[in-house]
Amino acid sequence: MQTENETITLKGGDALDALKEIEYILISLRDIGRYYYLRQSAPPTSGTSVEYALETTRFIDDNGICSRLTKVRSILSSTFDDELGSDQMDDIERAVQNLKYWRKPGD
Repeated sequence: MQTENETITLKGGDALDALKEIEYILISLRDIGRYYYLRQSAPPTSGTSVEYALETTRFIDDNGICSRLTKVRSILSSTFDDELGSDQMDDIERAVQNLKYWRKPGD
């Protein structure tokens, strides 16, 4: 990690904006899960599981969750120095290079 990135500083307003987005997403997803879990008086049924999946997808799509997460990523990444290292990557690229992203089943 570059020395410049060992300590980063966020403006309070930017940090609060990021935290609000994270809070909205986290608490909403928690509440969706609780709602469908508490509706079950017995082990989950396939119908309940389908309703949960559909509601989670609807929440993500209707509330622009990808855009909200992009905003958080932008707030956080804007504070980093993006100078390339000897590997031709910046610190953020290097930190995420080995993440395992979703792939369709069978890939």
